[in-house]
Amino acid sequence: MCWSLKELIPPEPVQKQPVVAWGSAESGGKEGAKIPDLSSEGWSSSQKNPLDVYENLGTPQGLWTGGEMANPVPSACCMVLAAVVVVYAQRHSQPDSHTQFERVGADVTMKCGSMDWDAAVTWTVNGTDIDESHLNGSYLILKNVDLSQSGQYSCYEGSAWHLKYQTTLKVGTPPREPVLMCRSNNYPKGFYCSWHLPTPTYIPNTFNISVIHGTKEMVCEKDAVPKNRCHIRYLQLFSTVKYKVTLTVTNALGKNYTTVTFDEFAIVKPDPPESVVAKPVPNNPRRLEVSWQNPSSWPDPESFPLKFFLRYRPLILDQWQHVELSDGTSHTITDAYAGKEYIIQVAAKDNDIGTWSDWSVAVHATPWTEEPKHLTTEAQITETTSASTSSFMAPPTTKICDKGAVVGSGAVAVCWTAGLVVAAYSVLFI
Repeated sequence: MCWSLKELIPPEPVQKQPVVAWGSAESGGKEGAKIPDLSSEGWSSSQKNPLDVYENLGTPQGLWTGGEMANPVPSACCMVLAAVVVVYAQRHSQPDSHTQFERVGADVTMKCGSMDWDAAVTWTVNGTDIDESHLNGSYLILKNVDLSQSGQYSCYEGSAWHLKYQTTLKVGTPPREPVLMCRSNNYPKGFYCSWHLPTPTYIPNTFNISVIHGTKEMVCEKDAVPKNRCHIRYLQLFSTVKYKVTLTVTNALGKNYTTVTFDEFAIVKPDPPESVVAKPVPNNPRRLEVSWQNPSSWPDPESFPLKFFLRYRPLILDQWQHVELSDGTSHTITDAYAGKEYIIQVAAKDNDIGTWSDWSVAVHATPWTEEPKHLTTEAQITETTSASTSSFMAPPTTKICDKGAVVGSGAVAVCWTAGLVVAAYSVLFI
């Protein structure tokens, strides 16, 4: 009889573990051999018969403590099972995973682990078989690799598909010189530096930045978001000593760096003004009222006031008109075209140092226009006159010229006379 693999694996060492030997239940144990104390396992001491104890434990017959002879049948069975387990583990164990970086356009050769050159192997990429035309013996040859050939490559031995080697190929490029920019948008608190690569590398990159002020190296605290930015706090204001910032980028295929040097005042650049609003001025067809707020990132506008630059134009023209304002956060445009829609933006700058901010978000507005009045046209007057005349015209009636009531030649004369009277009456009201 054989047991499961779980029963073959030795348990974790514990105190007072009973020694197990192979023997015969009928022959009894060696003198001095004792049945282990199982009271802690919930077994009653009234179970005197060892066979009863081991039957409750599920121990097969033939196992005994203190026996003098070992039963060869279960021993041989377990040895065979152990051998099978070892072979299975060898065939199905996963090899160490590797990552291989290669440049775009390079020729790549992969070996199938420790397999001989003439061994029969099969290569796959991302689970798909690779054509044998790419093989040189057991070696995989990839010519002029490109980005599409990145993936997981696996090598299997023979028809049994025994995995012998596995690697992840990542095709990319070494980094070019990074783009570095430093700016103070919250002067005088400090400044920040941000960076990016001019072209992607398609593989992971590591950035390292150093900031030196004179002979002292300063700490650049990296932001969580965005990841390509860090902040430096000013330790000394109004310093004439230049700052030197060096950024180094490294990946598995190479490295590059860039350096910028600047004065404290040169990098001061506020954020654009916020909450820009433009609206018409009532009863003024050529005016627009524009207002805005200081950027929220500017910490002390009282001590470090900002000046502003306003630009505006009608949508029908491409040329901007500009107004520079030394103080205040509002302005009235007085030369707008009546009835034309305008686009308006504002920029900000420290009064004495630095450069202008970017333009604010554009807003649109149209000057006030008078409500149109209802005008009466000539055609409408003619039509109204005709309608009035018709209202005063008495409609013909048989009571004025009743042939039944007027007899003879005098009937015609009376009829004509009545018609002339009515016509004359109507003319008086025209």
